[in-house]
Amino acid sequence: MNMQETYTAYLIETRMLDTHSEGHASLDCLWRRYSEFELLCTYLSVTYPFVVVPPLPEKRAEFVWHKLSADNMDPDFVERRRIGLENFLLRVASHPVLCHDKIFSSFLNQANGWKEALNEAGLQGKTDSRLKSLNASFHVKNPDKRFTELKHYSDELQSVVSHLLRVRARVADRLYGMYKEHGNYGRVFSEWSAIEKEMADGLQSARHHMDVYAASIDDILEDALRRSAEGVFILC
Repeated sequence: MNMQETYTAYLIETRMLDTHSEGHASLDCLWRRYSEFELLCTYLSVTYPFVVVPPLPEKRAEFVWHKLSADNMDPDFVERRRIGLENFLLRVASHPVLCHDKIFSSFLNQANGWKEALNEAGLQGKTDSRLKSLNASFHVKNPDKRFTELKHYSDELQSVVSHLLRVRARVADRLYGMYKEHGNYGRVFSEWSAIEKEMADGLQSARHHMDVYAASIDDILEDALRRSAEGVFILC
């Protein structure tokens, strides 16, 4: 198989509680790709513009300094994205409006023909209509001052958050470089101790401290990634 044809599919297990079966529940299972989650998210956004639709996790690993790097098939990245997709489904299912949507229900229970149902619901037309309405909003002659101030504030907030993310990425890149450098030093001291018998204890001690320092930087990077993910969900 060509590597461009490989993708990750996620198993969705849905239990439909039956009040007449004394707590027993039927289990439905099906597979969905990330692109199908994107379609669902887009559909919900254009169908319910008055609802803040939960965000999806990132499609690709964006942090060059992180272990996940650019490998979207990395097990750690796949698992992290799986958790994000699960949170997305749980938040939609717990929403008082979104949970009753028929397309969302078919996404969970209808293995085949779901995209056809999505097209029948007029997703493309709703998307075009929303784009036209957004375009028309830019031509309002006398916009409400409150909305103008709110838009100005949101633009400034977006600019500040984007700047913070860029700074954090640069700091993380430097930390990752220090991690790699000290990790290499540890291996050098270990190999050196095998050659210089008289200095073996001191070199092994130096190797140990280099490994500990590299591991501490790795913990900092992991914590930064976790806090970044939490921050994104809070902002959304």
